[in-house]
Amino acid sequence: MKTRKAAQRFVRVWESEWKSGDVAAISKLYADDCVHRSMPFRALHRGRAEIAAYIEWSFASERALDVRFGQPLVTDDGVAVAEFRVLMEKEGRPSTLAGCVFVRFRESDGLAVESRDYWHSTPRHQAPEGPLGLGQEPERRSVIRSRPDGASD
Repeated sequence: MKTRKAAQRFVRVWESEWKSGDVAAISKLYADDCVHRSMPFRALHRGRAEIAAYIEWSFASERALDVRFGQPLVTDDGVAVAEFRVLMEKEGRPSTLAGCVFVRFRESDGLAVESRDYWHSTPRHQAPEGPLGLGQEPERRSVIRSRPDGASD
């Protein structure tokens, strides 16, 4: 599978399935022997089962309100893509996460064989400034805002 097609599928599935919390659908993007690093100083997640467990753990503490990815920046066998998420933490606290995902795909089937994430978060709901990807026009999209009482606007 061509890298661009694999990258577009990766972004499409993550974007659509994050909100529903479909760990199985997302996990199918990764090869059985994939290695994933969720942050620079965390232990590696080795294999699809460990990656699925990590995703499930992540989803258990948050509810996605808005998930967006920029256009993938594609190289011969990998991709870098900006991501943006507006979340409601399990305790009812709002948060926004913005970061980047780096993925290397296997040519034969387009599955991820190596991936790593880097992100920053803020303890409120905040719209991104400017475009999510290189060469894109800034998007004007609303973000769900939380009121001090925990309700949403």
